[in-house]
Formats: sequence, structure tokens, C-alpha cells
Amino acid sequence: MRLLACLLCLALAACARPAVVVVPAAAPPEAARAIRDPSIAARDFIAVVERVMPVAVEACRAQRRAIRCDYGVVVDDRLTVPPNAFQTVAPDGRPIVGFTLPLILLAENPDELAFVLSHEAAHHIAGHITRGEVSARQTAALAAAVATLRGGDAVAIRRARDIGAFVGARRYSKDFELEADALGARIALAAGFDPLRGIGFFYDGPDPGNEFLGTHPPNADRIATVRAVVAGG
Repeated sequence: MRLLACLLCLALAACARPAVVVVPAAAPPEAARAIRDPSIAARDFIAVVERVMPVAVEACRAQRRAIRCDYGVVVDDRLTVPPNAFQTVAPDGRPIVGFTLPLILLAENPDELAFVLSHEAAHHIAGHITRGEVSARQTAALAAAVATLRGGDAVAIRRARDIGAFVGARRYSKDFELEADALGARIALAAGFDPLRGIGFFYDGPDPGNEFLGTHPPNADRIATVRAVVAGG
């Protein structure tokens, strides 16, 4: 796996933006895994980053909101973590898109990598972290106010605030995922990738269904969203 880490590090010399940073790897797990050739996976990932991120940056800059668009792309190359991708913000405010190594190795083609990368970049463009935090604060304040009116003590009020924050943070999470799927599909298309081929993870992965307070919508809804974008809807 060190070959993949080395190849990803070489991407830093090729392009200053977005930066590709590899998190130090832990020892690989003992159990064997059916994974793609690391060198091919690395080349595919770097090529996807180089094609998708300029389109994502352009889409980000097209927003009327004043947001940072200098994305960083990070890779956690431990084999001991689950396949995953995420969007977050660095302490200095820089938007970050992260991948774990198992996800890169399990992607069957560049289109899947491109869709996941575009989806995570779209979360930042749509302001989902900020919107989720606002919802959490508002719902927490409302829950605490209701507990106070009902005569709750300090412990009950704090518990109500915590529950409110939990519910508020998840209130729009499924909508956020579908928004990111739609915008991500447009970004992937503009970068020259096939989003319909890119949603392979929705066919092969577990379906979260329509779980109450779940963070992800049913896979069928996500597939339908991407299909609508590709069809021009």
C-alpha cells in the first residue's frame, strides 16, 4: 500500500491546487481484501482530482455567497478504516474533501471516484455544514425553552438541549445528501465523467432505507436524483 501513498504524494509536485495530502498509514490488516491494483487506483484517483476539482472550484466561485473555494483533498491511507469520503473545514477555514484508502481501492472505475469527489465538493458549495449547525442550534434552543416552560430543572433543560441539537443536526441531512447528489452529478458531468456509472456504490452498498433521523436517504432516491440530472431534469 505504500506505493499508493507515494504516488499520491507525487501529485503535490504536479499541482499546487488542490493539495493532495496523505495521512500516515497504519499497518495493513491481516485479513486479505479483494482490492484494485494500488498503482492503477492511485493514477485513477490523481487524474480524477485533477479533472474534477477545477470544475468544483468554478462552481464554488459562481455562488453569490462569500465562501472559500481553495479546496484541499486529503487521503487517509490506513487499511483499518471503513471505505468512506467526507467534507469538512480545516481550522483555518479551508474546505476539505477526504477519502479513505479502502474507498479508493474499492472504486471500480474513475467515474465512481469522480462522483464521490464531486458529491463531497458539492456539500461545501451548498453550505451544508453551516446550515446543519444553524438547524442544530435553533432546535436545541427551542427544546431548551420548552423544557424551561414545563418547569424542568437544569439537568432536564440540558438534556432537552442536547436532544434538540441531535435532532436539528439531522433534520435536513437527507435533503442535503440529495442536493449534493444533484450538484455532484452536474460537476462530474462537466468534468467529463459519467454520473450514472459513478453511482455504482448505491447499487452495491447497504441501503439505509428511510430510517427515522437517519443521515442518508434510500439508495433508490439517490439513484433517481442522479438519473434526473443526467436526463436534464
